[in-house]
Amino acid sequence: MFKKILVANRGEIACRVIKTAKKMGIATVAVYSEADKDARHVELADEAVLLGPAPSRESYLVADKILAAAKQTGAEAIHPGYGFLSENEDFARRVEEEGLVFIGPKHHAIAAMGDKIASKKLASEAKVNTIPGHNEPILSAEEAVTIAQRVGYPVMIKASAGGGGKGLRVAFNDKDCFDGFTSCRNEARASFGDDRVFMEKFVEQPRHIEIQVLGDAQGQVVYLWERECSIQRRHQKVIEEAPSPFISEATRRAMGEQAVALAKAVNYQSAGTVEFVVGKDQSFYFLEMNTRLQVEHPVTECITGLDLVELMIRVAAGEPLPFTQDEIRRDGWAIECRINAEDPFRNFLPSTGRLVKYQPPETSMEAASDERFGVRVDTGVYEGGEIPMFYDSMIAKLIVHGRDRDDAIQKMREALNGFVIRGISSNIPFQSALLAHPDFRRGDFNTGFIAQHYSAGFHAEDVPHDDPDFLVALAGFIRRKAREREAGITGQMRGHEVRIEHDYVAVIHEGEGRYSRHPLNITEYVGALGEAMVKVGGPDGRPYRIVSLSRLNDTRIVGTVNGQPFVAQAERGTPKAPLAYRIQHNGRAIEVTVLSPRAAELHALMPYKAPPDTSKLLLSPMPGLLVHIAVQPGQMVQAGERLAVIEAMKMENILTASQDVKVAEVLAKVGESLAVDQSILRFE
Repeated sequence: MFKKILVANRGEIACRVIKTAKKMGIATVAVYSEADKDARHVELADEAVLLGPAPSRESYLVADKILAAAKQTGAEAIHPGYGFLSENEDFARRVEEEGLVFIGPKHHAIAAMGDKIASKKLASEAKVNTIPGHNEPILSAEEAVTIAQRVGYPVMIKASAGGGGKGLRVAFNDKDCFDGFTSCRNEARASFGDDRVFMEKFVEQPRHIEIQVLGDAQGQVVYLWERECSIQRRHQKVIEEAPSPFISEATRRAMGEQAVALAKAVNYQSAGTVEFVVGKDQSFYFLEMNTRLQVEHPVTECITGLDLVELMIRVAAGEPLPFTQDEIRRDGWAIECRINAEDPFRNFLPSTGRLVKYQPPETSMEAASDERFGVRVDTGVYEGGEIPMFYDSMIAKLIVHGRDRDDAIQKMREALNGFVIRGISSNIPFQSALLAHPDFRRGDFNTGFIAQHYSAGFHAEDVPHDDPDFLVALAGFIRRKAREREAGITGQMRGHEVRIEHDYVAVIHEGEGRYSRHPLNITEYVGALGEAMVKVGGPDGRPYRIVSLSRLNDTRIVGTVNGQPFVAQAERGTPKAPLAYRIQHNGRAIEVTVLSPRAAELHALMPYKAPPDTSKLLLSPMPGLLVHIAVQPGQMVQAGERLAVIEAMKMENILTASQDVKVAEVLAKVGESLAVDQSILRFE
């Protein structure tokens, strides 16, 4: 067994590998860029080596620097994690040539399967079902359009070296194909250093289901069941679960056997994933093979009880798999939500900056441990740390293991309620909405689920809540607790002491100067027990008996309402309403000020101050790097035309004109790092 390994990655996956290595008694070496000098994976490792500047092409993608770090520290093996160099054939071969061990498949397997074009050819030769398409590199956008017309729309344009949603576009017509090919190539070149692009028929209403395989140096290959990965946005997975609620036992077995046959065809030795697209009739076709550990590997670990990172390390050290196919269990149901730094209410634009608050929910499972049927958080960040603009948007992975699917969904909803993130936006409200959607709960979905149900974007009203009055009642409960504390302050002026009343009015801020008002009646308050009866609608309104001993400065509020447990979040003060409470539960958030009846009357008379008019400005919707300005002063631009391109978190974001306009002035320079709402263009 190795005495020391180097982890050639960053973020949560680097932390994940380090945890297993520590469990196995193996020393670890972290590598980091200048942007990651204070990162969590650097702190967790036994040693750390600086690679270079923040951009990954100058740090995490430089094989020479990583190999030099391994030699410098005496590491015997390198674990690449996922992304970066994990599926780079040249890197794997160089590791082997330098006398080190690559904790992953041999370079010949990466060459055969990591290249999407080569893998499709090999799959066809192995008689694995493949999707019709064009498996040779496409050289130009014009050629892409010609091929797409022959294959038949819709088509999927894919980078040969792509992964994680990068370098992938779906085209429904010639214009989509022309533009998509260009963007796909640019993204592939920037992210992977390989701009080869191919095309395949896009199967409509498909399921994306993948099989986890594991092979050893002795020739044994097994499959560890499947993962359901159909809940995707822009071809990036959002929620993953194991097993799939869709496929039959016969389909599961057939997919697993095909995946094993494909892995054996290239003498596969490590963890890998064979991805399939599955039709509604359970017909399935090979998509690609990821020759690395997957982001969503924890759900497989939950239902099998296996540590995939440990098995990768043991196989790389030459050990045989310690079990056969028949000995692999499948127990319970696991779900993973990717918690990303993006604003779901602003079209999921990247959100970077400092984590002012970062409090994951209470966990009962850990990576590299044997605990089951609980909550696990895999993360590479900490409170006070930075989410940099140079890498992907993942903050954490939230994983739950339930006894069945309903139990897992309920556990995940509670865990999301208790996940506190402040300073940047996160997709937690969107995750909550997805979990509550009746089609998701029934298991009735495909890869078009998000595009179908949220075609106009995601808005606050899209978050369902089975009892929105509870949020109002909770605000009243917290305000009543605060009044109790205020009444106990000594030295109050005689005749002006704080008086505690029973009647209040909850004023909910609906936006743009609109409010709704709800009378509250709060009685039977017992501070020592943290209990009160709150009636929404006045003395005869709907009753909520709330019990909670959470403190006033706790963001996470835990308690019971009418005897049922709940976890919610509450904070005093918002940018537009310093006296308001922001209450969050099950993805729904309200801003509410709890006032006395007389104060509520006066509040209704307050004038509304409209925000400044920015209709003649193009504002940056996210922090990022301005890589292109497509217009000049004096130019007439039609609606839909490209104005500028911003690069953030390894993705190109194209800003287009919403209407016909004339450009008056360019206010930002190409190469400039933009802040949110920074002006780029002014229109006449």
